[in-house]
Amino acid sequence: MDEGQPPSLEWPDGKLPFAIRFLDTYFSHRDGAEETRYVFLRGNDLPARARPGFHIAELGFGTGLNLLVTLQALLAAGIPGPIRYTSFEAYPMAAPDMARALSNWPDLAVRAAPLVAARERGETHIPLGPLDFHLVLGDARRTLPGWDGRADAWFLDGFAPARNPEMWEPALLAEVARHTAPGGTFATYTAAGHVRRALADAGFAVTREQGFGGKRHMSRGRLA
Repeated sequence: MDEGQPPSLEWPDGKLPFAIRFLDTYFSHRDGAEETRYVFLRGNDLPARARPGFHIAELGFGTGLNLLVTLQALLAAGIPGPIRYTSFEAYPMAAPDMARALSNWPDLAVRAAPLVAARERGETHIPLGPLDFHLVLGDARRTLPGWDGRADAWFLDGFAPARNPEMWEPALLAEVARHTAPGGTFATYTAAGHVRRALADAGFAVTREQGFGGKRHMSRGRLA
């Protein structure tokens, strides 16, 4: 699978996309949307911290589920925009596969439709209500260092470190810290020791907490 090309997928149960390159699923078997709310929203104290001008950034766009769950939460909380959301993705999923994956959550259908349609047209800047969404295509190890943004909250959502070690390299996590606003935060589903150490070395105060569902631990932190 070449950078910039859609990933090769399998659908073992017809609903959950499995990335052949990384031998990993895109979201939890239990409930991907609830995992997003638990790990990424709760882990970054969202939507409570959100305000006009707030900036969320993400490593690993995947199906777009994190974006849509975040949008749903912001709308429910009545948070006005604009709120920036930037996602870095090396292997953008084809629009029909996005639609198939997101169909697991009918309550997101109204919000998912314009996102999928825009991606079908190849768009990477997609306004979605209060969210001003930018998709940055390419390997984050190359694209993040040259990015001119600084995020208030990071969703670190690459495939598992054992499957996708490039996404969790210390140099890339140092770039995450460099592109974080003072007092900014991160959250991730993984609690792998080398990931936590790299984030701490990059300047985050890192904590390990109870994970989602049957997962023992997750990590979150704030830029010291």
